[in-house]
Amino acid sequence: MRLLLADDHDFYRRSLRRLCQQKGGCQVVGEAADGQQAVALALQLQPDLILMDFSMPLLDGIEATRQILAARPVTLILILSMYHEERLRSEARAAGARGYLLKDIDWPELLAAMRRVAAGQSLFDGDDLP
Repeated sequence: MRLLLADDHDFYRRSLRRLCQQKGGCQVVGEAADGQQAVALALQLQPDLILMDFSMPLLDGIEATRQILAARPVTLILILSMYHEERLRSEARAAGARGYLLKDIDWPELLAAMRRVAAGQSLFDGDDLP
């Protein structure tokens, strides 16, 4: 799975990169520190899946998701957030994201969510995970 990581926190991105590459069998093709960079890299690198932070500078994850999917609808996007609000999950779904998960998710659950999204399923609540 070709993966783009979009998060404004460098430590979080690097940690995800390490886990994805060492334990997830994923190829991280790029990292974005803001929403505008996420859009540009998504169009340039054409990843299979994007792990997109909800809250980023310059362009939030919801608007970045809209822009990416308008240009490349086959891209799978999984929103990661610190905010547990139904309104935000609804915004993510309306923007075309395939899921909305809280950032405190355990690694095995995140990996399972990534695989389920890659298999065509949608996830908008951590309770849906095994």
